[in-house]
Amino acid sequence: MVVANIQPQPSTSASTEKHRKNRRKMTKKATISSSAPVGVDADQNMEELQPVTDIIAPNSINDDDIMIDVDENSTSLPKASAAPAFAPVAADALRTTLKSETRRIPIPPHRMTPLKKDWINIFGPLTEILGLQVRMNVQRRTVEARTSKHTKDIGALQKGADFVKAYALGFDVNDAIALLRLDDLYLDSFEIKDVKSLQGDHLSRAIGRIAGQDGKTKFTIENASRTRIVLADSKIHIMGSFQNIKIARDAIVSLILGSPPGKVYAGLRTVSSRMRQRAL
Repeated sequence: MVVANIQPQPSTSASTEKHRKNRRKMTKKATISSSAPVGVDADQNMEELQPVTDIIAPNSINDDDIMIDVDENSTSLPKASAAPAFAPVAADALRTTLKSETRRIPIPPHRMTPLKKDWINIFGPLTEILGLQVRMNVQRRTVEARTSKHTKDIGALQKGADFVKAYALGFDVNDAIALLRLDDLYLDSFEIKDVKSLQGDHLSRAIGRIAGQDGKTKFTIENASRTRIVLADSKIHIMGSFQNIKIARDAIVSLILGSPPGKVYAGLRTVSSRMRQRAL
């Protein structure tokens, strides 16, 4: 048996393809060199062979040619400002926008007779100072007030209601008028039961400690704290500024809790001396 040792011969297909590619490259170089005239630089040849820029953007324009010159002194353009400036609104314009408002202040039955006696003193300040229209409704037991064209202040109706309410709580007319003239006066009301639950004789003794003999303790607290106090059974009403109301309320609470009047007087002296030093 004969075994033939056959070796694979290398294929000539790959070598023939490489030879063809080399021929193509050589023919391209020959045509390029033959088409180019003698004495022309390489840069000109590249421009002739690759006119890409002219084809892509034939109408391209430089940015400097597009810019518009702006005159700084031209008045046609608006000037930039930090904040808008508006003309002030006239007082008459604000007054016309306000609607007529009405307020009803209830009056307790035991204050209707004093109200009828002092009606002239109550009616005058409301109309002259605040410019309100006021009337007394006897059937409903109320005092009705409303704004008018003569009302200048926006808070005039609230001031008038506080004035009538202060008189209904028991304050004197001359003391209640201070609510119309000053802006930092307030009303504060509380009951003895809010501080300590007392009944019977204990409640009566607490009221007696607050009032004092012939009202001496109450007057002392009023003068020291610069307030006005009304004792209506177990209810206590205080009129004054915020800080002064706090001083008077602390003194009254101490008396309700059982502190002796002498100790309360000493505390009021200290407070009044501090208030004088602050005033100076």
